[in-house]
Amino acid sequence: MTADLVPIRRALISVSDKTGLVALGRFLANRGVEILSTGGSAARLAEAGVAVTEVADHTGFPEMLDGRVKTLHPRLHGGILGRRDLPDHVAAMNDHDIPPIDLVVVNLYPFRETVARGAGFEDCVENIDIGGPALIRAAAKNHPFVAVVTDPEDYETTIAELDRHDGASTLVLRRRLAALAYARTAAYDAAVAAWFAQQRGETFPDHFAVAGRLQQTLRYGENPHQEAALYLTGEARPGVGTALQLQGKELSYNNLNDTDAAFELVAEFERPAVAIIKHANPCGVAEADSLVEAYLRALACDPVSAFGGIIALNRPLDATTAAEVAKLFVEVVIAPEADPAARAVLGAKKNLRLLVTGDLPDPAAPGLSLRSIAGGVLVQSRDNRRVSLADLKIVSRRQPSDRELADLLVAFRVAKHVKSNAIVYVRDGATVGIGAGQMSRVDSARIAALKSADAAVAAGLAEPATRGSVVASDAFFPFADGLITAAQAGATAVIQPGGSVRDAEVIAAADERDLAMVFTGVRHFRH
Repeated sequence: MTADLVPIRRALISVSDKTGLVALGRFLANRGVEILSTGGSAARLAEAGVAVTEVADHTGFPEMLDGRVKTLHPRLHGGILGRRDLPDHVAAMNDHDIPPIDLVVVNLYPFRETVARGAGFEDCVENIDIGGPALIRAAAKNHPFVAVVTDPEDYETTIAELDRHDGASTLVLRRRLAALAYARTAAYDAAVAAWFAQQRGETFPDHFAVAGRLQQTLRYGENPHQEAALYLTGEARPGVGTALQLQGKELSYNNLNDTDAAFELVAEFERPAVAIIKHANPCGVAEADSLVEAYLRALACDPVSAFGGIIALNRPLDATTAAEVAKLFVEVVIAPEADPAARAVLGAKKNLRLLVTGDLPDPAAPGLSLRSIAGGVLVQSRDNRRVSLADLKIVSRRQPSDRELADLLVAFRVAKHVKSNAIVYVRDGATVGIGAGQMSRVDSARIAALKSADAAVAAGLAEPATRGSVVASDAFFPFADGLITAAQAGATAVIQPGGSVRDAEVIAAADERDLAMVFTGVRHFRH
C-alpha cells in the first residue's frame, strides 16, 4: 500500500541548468537530507558549503567514457526503482547494500539549445542525454515512493510542500511531478527524433512526434464552451506565439489564430505594408512608400469588415500610423517593434493588444504545418513558394504593362493567404476587393466586386476601385465565368496558376476582352 507522506532522507541531484541549485541544496541539507551529486552539480554545491557525496563515491564506480557513464549504476537505479512496500524488493536492496533514494532532481543536457546555435553533428550527438532520462523515467515510474523534479521552476513548489509536511513529500505532489517528468522526457525525445529526421532528409519519418510547452491557458477556444491553450514548440520563427505583449487584455484563441494569419501575410512584402485581418481572412492589404499610407489604403478596401479586426505591419509602428489606427476599434496590432511615441498613442486604448516580435518571419523558410483530423494528424510542408516575375508565363495576346505586373504579383501574394476559393483585386499596390472561402470561384469574384462597389459608395467615389485593377485567383479558373465576372468588374489583367482542361477557353475569353493574363504554374489553396 502506498503511503501518502514519504520522508525525504536521500536525494540525487544532477542538473545541467544550475538555476536555483544552491538554494535547493541548502534547503535539503538543512533538513538533514543526504545529497548525492555528480560533476558540475556537486562542485557548485560544495562551493556553496553544502555537504555533498559524489556519485562515484556512492557507487564505488568511477565516472568514465568522458562522462557518458556516471549515473547508470544499480546502486542508483536500485535505490530509485525499489518498491518499499514489497518485502522481496526491500530484502534485495538490503542484500546488495542499495540505500533508497527518495528525491531525484535532474534536468537534461541542452540538446535543443545546441542544435539552435548551429552546432555540428558530433556536438549535437554528445548533447543527447542518456543517464538523465533514465533517472527521470525510473523515478517517475516509482512515484509512489520517489519524488522527481525536472525543472527549476518547480523547486519553489517542492520546497514549500516539503516544508509544509516536515520534510516529507505527498502522493499528490509526487504524481504531479511524475506527470511533468514524463512530459519532459517525451518532449526531449521528440526534439532528438525531429533533428535526426532532418539530418537524414526525412520530412515524414515513420514515427512523427511533436512536443510543445504550455505557454498560456486561454479563457476559451473558438467558442465559450470550448477549452483551449497555447503551446510553444520551440520553432525559431518570429510571430504571435513568442511576441511580447506591451498592453491590452489577454489574447483569446481567435485573436492568436487571426494575428498569426495577419503577420504571416504582411511578411510577404518588401516595401512598407499593412494587412488587416478578420476571421483569418484579409479584408485589406496594401504596400506603399510609408506605413501610414499603406494602412490607409488597406483600410479603404473594406472599412466595415476592418472594425474589430487585426492589424499587422511589417515595419516598426510609428506615432503617425498609430494615430490613424487609434481611430478604429481593433483587437490586436502586431509589428516587429513600436517606437515610444506610438506606444504612448495606443496606450490610451487600454483593451487594444499591442504586440512586438523583434523580427519578421521568413516567407520562404521551410517548415511544417499540422491539422488534426479524427484519428490522426495531417502534416504538410509550409506553403513557402513565392512567385516572381521570372515564374510568369504570359498566355494572352496583350502583354501586361509594368504597373499591371507589379500589381499582379501583389494580388497573388495576398491570394496565397485568403481562404479558397480566393479572388483578389488589386490596384496600385492595394487590395480593392477580396472574395474568400466560397464553394464557387465565380461567387468569390462576384462578392469581391460587390464589396468593392459598397466601399466606393461609402467613400463617395464615382466608381468602384476594381475599375482598372488586376485580379488574382489562387487556383485555375475551371470555367470562363469567373474571369468574365472579373472583367465586368473592371479588371484589366489576370494572374492564375493555369492547368485547367479549359485553359484555352479561359484564354480566349481574356483575349476577347483585351485582358492581359499570366500563368504562374503554382496553386495556393488555403482551406
